Amino acid sequence: MNTKGISRPSTDDTHESGKDGASGHMVRPPATGHLPSDAPPPAAHTGMALVVLLVGAFLAPLDYFIVNLALPSIHAGIDASDAQLQLIISAYASAFAVLLITGGRLGDLFGRKRIFMTGMAGFVIASALCGVATSGTMLVGARILQGLAAALMVPQVLATIRAVVPLHQQTKIIGFYGFVYGLSSIVGQLGGGALITYRPFGLDWRAVFLINVPIGLLAFVGAWKTIPENRQPTRTKIDMIGVVLLSLLLLLLIYPLTHGREAGWPLWTFVMFALSVPVFVLFIGFEQRIVRRGGFPLVDLQLFRNPAFSIGLVVAFLFYCNSAFFLTYGIYLQTGLHWTPLKAGLAIMPFAIGFVFGPLTSPAVVARIGTHVLTLGFALLAVGFTVTGWAALRHSEPGLVFYVGLVCAGIGHGLVFPSVMRVVLSEVAPEKAGLASGVVNTTLQIGAAFGIAAISGVFFGIVQGQDTPRAYAHAFEGSLSINAVLLAACVVLSVMVVRHQQHRALQLARENRALKNCA
Repeated sequence: MNTKGISRPSTDDTHESGKDGASGHMVRPPATGHLPSDAPPPAAHTGMALVVLLVGAFLAPLDYFIVNLALPSIHAGIDASDAQLQLIISAYASAFAVLLITGGRLGDLFGRKRIFMTGMAGFVIASALCGVATSGTMLVGARILQGLAAALMVPQVLATIRAVVPLHQQTKIIGFYGFVYGLSSIVGQLGGGALITYRPFGLDWRAVFLINVPIGLLAFVGAWKTIPENRQPTRTKIDMIGVVLLSLLLLLLIYPLTHGREAGWPLWTFVMFALSVPVFVLFIGFEQRIVRRGGFPLVDLQLFRNPAFSIGLVVAFLFYCNSAFFLTYGIYLQTGLHWTPLKAGLAIMPFAIGFVFGPLTSPAVVARIGTHVLTLGFALLAVGFTVTGWAALRHSEPGLVFYVGLVCAGIGHGLVFPSVMRVVLSEVAPEKAGLASGVVNTTLQIGAAFGIAAISGVFFGIVQGQDTPRAYAHAFEGSLSINAVLLAACVVLSVMVVRHQQHRALQLARENRALKNCA
């Protein structure tokens, strides 16, 4: 990572922070002026500032994935229920999703360094609370705090990079950011298995949370010493009512999804589902009202008039619903096949090999087939999960076919991951690119929370009362079948996006020719 000569903010700033908390990719709006940093760092310190920022970018997704292999140990250690095990992951993702856009706005208003440090401090405290939790309820509550802290921390990373890194170096560093963000999923699976197996300092599952404390403290001090304060010059208001309504909407959907099956689907679950409809209508109406008044809504509904963006959001949502794969895979191997956490962590390597191979080949694939890369990636994911599920059901232990399916799925994931943001935002107006990327990020996180609640609910429903390897194989195959169906839908939707973009390109070409003829 080249950081030579980075000693002052660039002249770039925008209405939004231009962040992409999910994939590390950003569509760059045009420069509109700048506000110099309050305290530009010496050149020697700026490389360390980037390291600190990347640590913040790494920790947030790491704690989403590192917990997967700890769930069986958490279940045994504090007698957490199946619903609480789902909430340990989905509550984190939901809290992260709800405040992701707001976190960026807070950085714009009060200073990105200040909010980054606040988020890091909150993340450290929440991680410590997770590590000392004595019940499933306490752990879920601490995970919510952890997700909220991550939502403050993550949006400041790209926004600060854009403010302190010269324009000609930003592409390389943002690309490295995307690699770090993606790598966290693999390190999380492996690291979680290793920590539970080797039990550092005699700790059990608590180590996966407590390891954040020393790392976060060092990053907090590093941020204080090296990161320059920066904010956007245009002050914007926080849509707090939008935040509350969106939070309520997620609660009404995700809570009954995670608790309904275990409770026998009582009346209150259907009441909550029904109440989500008027809350959704109220949220849309309030956001429209803010737009009419010239304010700054949590979600700019004007974006949805673009078919490519609207369809692309559905694609992004369905894609991240498949985050449930990591949860069900870990439980299938550990609880179903009685593998050790370390062995289960190593079993993600075939998927990781494909995941690394996908981005390496992505530029060549894009050069040859363009935006059809999404269609190819989703098809490989669907086929890979189908093959893996078939092999799990027909063989008592994972074998060659099982792992070939995982490699195929990993390659597909690696092709989709760096491309989905770029394709979805391709037709968004430059001045709205930052806000649009925040909307896509939020959609991704909501998709992850919803997928974990729904798909893992099916998984636990199949194995309920059947503690046998065969039952867990059935459950894993069933969850992968749902994943494959969602990904097949993504194949169809991605074709629709490509066709729309091709039609739009032809339309623009005709308009340009007409203008030339008139001239």
